[in-house]
Amino acid sequence: MTVQSRLRRAGILSLLSATLLSAAHFSAQAQHADKYPSQPITMVIPQAPGGTNDIVGRLIANELAEELKQSVVVTNRPGAGGNIGTAQTKSAAPDGYTLLMTVNSAQAINPSLYKNVGFDPIKDFSPITVVGAVPNVLVVHPSFPAKTLDEFIALIKANPGKYQYASAGNGTLNHLLGAMLDQKAGLKMEHIPYKGVAPAMIDVLGGQVPIAFASLPSALNNIRQGKLRAIGVSTDKRSPALPDVPAINEKIPGFSGDLWIGLFSIAGTPQDITDKLYATVSRIMQKPAVQKRLSDLGVELYFDTPAQFKARLAKDIEQWREIVKVSGAKVD
Repeated sequence: MTVQSRLRRAGILSLLSATLLSAAHFSAQAQHADKYPSQPITMVIPQAPGGTNDIVGRLIANELAEELKQSVVVTNRPGAGGNIGTAQTKSAAPDGYTLLMTVNSAQAINPSLYKNVGFDPIKDFSPITVVGAVPNVLVVHPSFPAKTLDEFIALIKANPGKYQYASAGNGTLNHLLGAMLDQKAGLKMEHIPYKGVAPAMIDVLGGQVPIAFASLPSALNNIRQGKLRAIGVSTDKRSPALPDVPAINEKIPGFSGDLWIGLFSIAGTPQDITDKLYATVSRIMQKPAVQKRLSDLGVELYFDTPAQFKARLAKDIEQWREIVKVSGAKVD
């Protein structure tokens, strides 16, 4: 046999071998997807019990268990703004049996805010879908002179450094939304950080600090009772809960920020399992009872595909990196 013949034969055998291996791989994947899940799934929530993310996560977990005919165990691992539980979860096997339900403050803001978060939001996790988002609303005490967004912008711009806004703490979402408003609108407000949402809102309701960004679910009753005045919402569009209150980006292009809640698998999870989870959650989100429950919580529904969620996460990381830098916020 000539050298050319040997090489040609070796090439044919190599191609045949690769084809067989590829076919075996896809066959194994198909079998894997068909059998998934064959054991309980763990959903890690790296925030404390009782918050919006925890409530939404448990709702989705219960529905997943019903749809997949397999138990879904929810485990809270709070600490360091979500970093501890997220870092612990990244080393789980990439087999679809460990999921992460978290918020963008942990996945998109913390990597710029903390010196070492212990995980890479892009490399360590695979996005499945965004379940929904909680808008923030710019609120003021009823005694505040400005009654509309236009009046608010004009007043703050004419009085740089005079007015203060409260937040739940340095580097929190409601701090960074204030910093974004300063940056995008050319304003200058003084940031007053508190140790948590509750003490911050007590002082805003009391008029000691007249301005704040607050999650819509936490502020809605006070707005309806006239204890707070809504100036604008932080989402791209107006909220159905406050249809007469403008989205801030109607006046300030590029201003956008909400608290989204998203489901991730571990990086390297087979695509067919990710697709199955996405399809299942999509069915769940179409249920009227689920939609009503989320609406009652003030959560606006999102229907991101895994690819759309991946793009959203990358965009958010870049956006918040810039805002954190401008604000000077850091947490060691």
